[in-house]
Amino acid sequence: MSNLKLTTEWDKTFPKSDKVNHRKITFHNRYGIELAADMYTPKDINDKMPAIAVSGPFGAVKEQASGLYAQTMAENGFITIAFDPSYTGESGGSPRYMASPDINTEDFQAAVDFLSTQDNIDPEKIGIIGICGFGGMALNAAALDTRIKATVTSTMYDMSRINANGYFDEQDSEENRYQNKLALNKQRTLDYKKGTYKRAGGVVDPLPEDAPFFVKDYHDYYKTSRGYHPRSVNSTDGWNVIGTMSFINQPILQYSNEIRSAVLMIHGDKAHSYYFSKDAYKNMINESKYTDNKEFLAVPNAVHTDLYDGGKNHVIPFDKMIEFFNKYL
Repeated sequence: MSNLKLTTEWDKTFPKSDKVNHRKITFHNRYGIELAADMYTPKDINDKMPAIAVSGPFGAVKEQASGLYAQTMAENGFITIAFDPSYTGESGGSPRYMASPDINTEDFQAAVDFLSTQDNIDPEKIGIIGICGFGGMALNAAALDTRIKATVTSTMYDMSRINANGYFDEQDSEENRYQNKLALNKQRTLDYKKGTYKRAGGVVDPLPEDAPFFVKDYHDYYKTSRGYHPRSVNSTDGWNVIGTMSFINQPILQYSNEIRSAVLMIHGDKAHSYYFSKDAYKNMINESKYTDNKEFLAVPNAVHTDLYDGGKNHVIPFDKMIEFFNKYL
């Protein structure tokens, strides 16, 4: 019996499809945190089906990009779930608005636990999709979980790298990391005294005229009718200031070149974050024995959030993703 309060009305940032069935489900991870998800099922299920778990972007909820991906993949013959990570959205976990390289990787594995035990799903045909920061988590999960047979990352962020080095690695020095840690640990003491966690603030609003392009890009998605959702930390008051600090010295993707299962990495070539996928792909195939089923797809002229909802030109390469999952699941 779930203790979570789940909305019953359709409150997504994308229209509901009449080609699939939709319902809310819950499952738990190995830390006992109960996770909330939307399950999308093709109208005609025959025998045991392939399945895909979807999450991301980092600071988003399942009513945004991950739900759109899940619903679209369900329209094309997969049972899918889009889930809220621990401590966010409708999922459990207290205190709220915390993130962890370990727990967020575990959230994907817990989704695989759930999918592997459903009567209408083939446990040998399970894939995952991670968007933005959960692209990094998905790749990390693929390196750990042999039940995952195919992984797609879309507009991927490496959350360890950005927390340790800043945007574009501009803060990549021992001194910068030290100053960052000083500030975060000072905040920890204050939080502990007050008994509450200070929030970092979501995407800046109103938008300063001199904001860098990537900030404008995020604002255009999270702070407008295009992608705003009241449960998304990026649309509202952000993560806790100290909510992501463990990423600074806990690198993910350590053994990505040992991933034996199939991986497709997708990124817009005009995205500020393009370097994350480019470098992660290079590291994944470096000295790897398992490169035949690895692929990188650059989407021409697409910026970071274009792969959240397609942008103005509907650029998410769903056809390519469907072909990839059909081949490897």
